Amino acid sequence: MSGINVPDKREFYTLDDGEAMVEVIEDTKIPNAATIKIVKQDHTLGNMLRTQLLSMPNILFAGYKVPHPLEPYFIIKIQTDGSISPQDILEKACAQLIATMSSLESKFKREFAYNDGGEQGVGGYQQEDGGAYQGQGGAGGAWGGGGYEDF
Repeated sequence: MSGINVPDKREFYTLDDGEAMVEVIEDTKIPNAATIKIVKQDHTLGNMLRTQLLSMPNILFAGYKVPHPLEPYFIIKIQTDGSISPQDILEKACAQLIATMSSLESKFKREFAYNDGGEQGVGGYQQEDGGAYQGQGGAGGAWGGGGYEDF
């Protein structure tokens, strides 16, 4: 189904030729601050980055906004205490988020393999109180099935 006003879905996640994913704009009015435009991303990454940045000791301010839901980008504003630049602390926050996501993925894989008795796609998950969640083993997915069609 394609309408006149419906943008192509690939426009929301595929970079165009010559398009930069990150654009840094130094703030001239606020010390140690920058506004960073991140294209082809949305609230998911914006909120995770903001939360990660706020947990870091060198951050004085971190906030983001999505100016318009049909425009595939968000703007994040960062101010540091001056001991590190906004760009460097953003890179550090990204590295920490990647490590967190990798750890979370390995924990999910381990738990699903353990609770399924080593068989992928069976669909059972044992609760600590002895009850069990049952699912319909899916088509594989990123974690090899496991039964959660819809959470």
